[in-house]
Amino acid sequence: MIKYASNTLVSTTRSKEEIERTLKRFGATDVLCVEWRGKGAVLFEFNGKRVRITADLPTEARTPKGRRPRHPEQALDQAGRQIWRALLVTIKGQMTSIEAGIKTFEAAFIGDILLSNGQTVAEWALPQVEQVYLTGDMPPMLFLPNPSD
Repeated sequence: MIKYASNTLVSTTRSKEEIERTLKRFGATDVLCVEWRGKGAVLFEFNGKRVRITADLPTEARTPKGRRPRHPEQALDQAGRQIWRALLVTIKGQMTSIEAGIKTFEAAFIGDILLSNGQTVAEWALPQVEQVYLTGDMPPMLFLPNPSD
């Protein structure tokens, strides 16, 4: 259970609309907010790059002590509202860092950029990074030779 926006009254619909407005204000196109197979997803295109940000949506409501709440439907709805608010603040933060020149678009969204096989960079790269840490060996796809070699 997340703490962020735990008392929000903002509906998921309003949060999705705000995500769309925010992304479009920063120049994103083809913005879509969907719920599918237990996930909330924000998809958009920016500077020719396609992006997918996903978050698991709650399927079962629990109290902070792990018990089932008295009103599980309301608790589940609240948990969903929290996730969409968290997605919004994540996107706003990343877009603000780009606007301020702190990061490039690619640096801010690297893990969420979609590859041609439908995976995000994170879905593709993180298992390889984990393998590097386990074995110490660089996989051939991630190894870039030093230009001075």
